[in-house]
Amino acid sequence: MSETAQIHEPFMRHALELAKCAWGRTHPNPMVGAVIVEAGEIVAEGWHHAAGEAHAEVEAFRALGRAPKANATMYVTLEPCSTCGRTGACTDAIIESGIRRVVIGAIDPNPAHAGKGIGLLRAAGIEVLEGILAEECTDLNLIFNHWIVKGSPFVAAKMAVTLDGKFAAASGHSQWVTSDLAREDSMRWRRYFPAIAVGADTVLCDDPSLTSRIGGEVSCPRRFVFDRYLRIAGGKTLPKLFTDEFKAQTVVLCAATACQMLKQKLLDLGICVWVLPIGSDGHLDWQVFRERCAAEGIIGLYIETGPRLATALLEKRKLDYLYMYQAPKFMSDCAAVGIGSPRHTNSMSEAIRLSGVQRAILGEDSLIRGHL
Repeated sequence: MSETAQIHEPFMRHALELAKCAWGRTHPNPMVGAVIVEAGEIVAEGWHHAAGEAHAEVEAFRALGRAPKANATMYVTLEPCSTCGRTGACTDAIIESGIRRVVIGAIDPNPAHAGKGIGLLRAAGIEVLEGILAEECTDLNLIFNHWIVKGSPFVAAKMAVTLDGKFAAASGHSQWVTSDLAREDSMRWRRYFPAIAVGADTVLCDDPSLTSRIGGEVSCPRRFVFDRYLRIAGGKTLPKLFTDEFKAQTVVLCAATACQMLKQKLLDLGICVWVLPIGSDGHLDWQVFRERCAAEGIIGLYIETGPRLATALLEKRKLDYLYMYQAPKFMSDCAAVGIGSPRHTNSMSEAIRLSGVQRAILGEDSLIRGHL
């Protein structure tokens, strides 16, 4: 580790942990943490709590409650904003504070702003050091980074499979592929996203709640079910998604050809129904769905897939990101359900690849995640 890293990384890592205090609560804004250091000691800290509230830098200055000393340094996980939205520009607050050095993790990904904040600070005579734990600071805001650059919801799929890529036994039994630690980690990512989705098969087989349950706290994102023919509404027993305290968060996606009586049944239950056209691939039109999500301000979607939905999303390149949990076990059963269709590939160049790969060990299980 270089001398620069030894000095700055511990403070930036602390700022990262502060940013995570608002895990999943700042949409459509990024999570950001900031600390003020004087003579090698943290004297104030702050983080962005929610959209419309003070940014991390302003929170840190408020916590300090006085002018920074001459030797003070501010550490912030994301380049300070240089434009005024619902709150003032953080570059103005930093310049007005009198602080003389700022250390930055990630650059603002917005093409209209990237580097502008740094330029303004330097023009005001402030020393700026950038790129400290840049990869980790960037990784913190996957949803925001995608949304601000592409103006489209960040769509990620989560899969839990055996080493040979099986989601379940041939009988359909799937509880549980992975361990408690892996499932707890998945709950953490549920909390990160403003919306979650599953296919009708998952609802019929598992009757999930699709809530995030962490430390006794239950939160519920917007819940989507892909159900072209409204199969989940036709059974004698209603799924939890239609009856629990969060049922108003449930949206069922169907085709115009779905049974009108079943549509009305859902509407009478207080369940929202989105009717989508059928795309050229024979599935619900993915582009129309993404555009509807964007119009509703849903900037990120976490899809917990079964094998059929996973195969369709992967092979049609409809995903931006993948979370792949893998357990150290083999089904070794060609009848057990897995990913893929008979594509008759000819070379490894036809493989679907991940980039920007991150790995985590969760007890005996592992998580590989990355951009598609």
